[in-house]
Amino acid sequence: MRVYVSVDMEGVTGLTDPEEMHAGGRGYERGCELMTGDANAAVDGAYAAGATSVVVNDAHGSTKNLRIDLLDPRATLIRGPGKPMRMAEGLTADFRAACFVGYHARAGVQHGVLNHTWMGKEIQNVYLNGEICGETRLVAAFAGFLGVPVVLVTGDEAVCEEAREVLGDVETVAVKRGIDKFAAELLPPSVAQRRIREATVRALNRLADFRPYTVEPPFTLGVEWNSTAIAAGCAIIPGTRQVGPRHTEFTTDDYHEIMALFGIYAMIAGQVACGSGVYG
Repeated sequence: MRVYVSVDMEGVTGLTDPEEMHAGGRGYERGCELMTGDANAAVDGAYAAGATSVVVNDAHGSTKNLRIDLLDPRATLIRGPGKPMRMAEGLTADFRAACFVGYHARAGVQHGVLNHTWMGKEIQNVYLNGEICGETRLVAAFAGFLGVPVVLVTGDEAVCEEAREVLGDVETVAVKRGIDKFAAELLPPSVAQRRIREATVRALNRLADFRPYTVEPPFTLGVEWNSTAIAAGCAIIPGTRQVGPRHTEFTTDDYHEIMALFGIYAMIAGQVACGSGVYG
């Protein structure tokens, strides 16, 4: 049984501060250790439930956050930028299950800790086939396109609620309760990681209960940007249509293109925003 683990950072045990998410920020190195601890809890649970191999994908920011020297030696790690499928790099149809660890609520969720969708200030909302979409739904739809069910989501209470709304009776672990975007009530790592391990075991022991999350093609990715300049820049990409001053859409029958396109969008949006100073 092959198990895939995608690990983001905003929903990791103990983290609430944006500085903890970026290299050079206060608390970042400790954040990487906590991120690796949550990943290891899922890996350990997967092997306890009979996994034969586990692939872990570093799905946050630079994708150079997980500590390979601290990673469970039974797992392998996908690390580094330039990954075409981004948060789902390495996920293929031969995996029996996918687990999302350290995920966060979509943009605009009031009590979602560090809530956003794909980018921070640049994106207001994302839509998939007309329905509002966070990263959980976005990546789960790619897994479903491959026929792989998502069986576990960990993060704050808000993303766990979002996951159940989208995926149904998925196993979830809330490692923190959001008070506001940058404040939360936290579980100690030993408690949170024990719960992640236990939930991973439960999920994989009831694989027959899960079905892949499927979205019917064609797939239309809609993005509401915070800037007319970003929308105009992204609309230059062949196949992307500007449907409003700050809105773009892209439609395809191949979900791989949705995942890859978001990486290109992020490069354009980041350049426009960072190069525009206070107007970004």
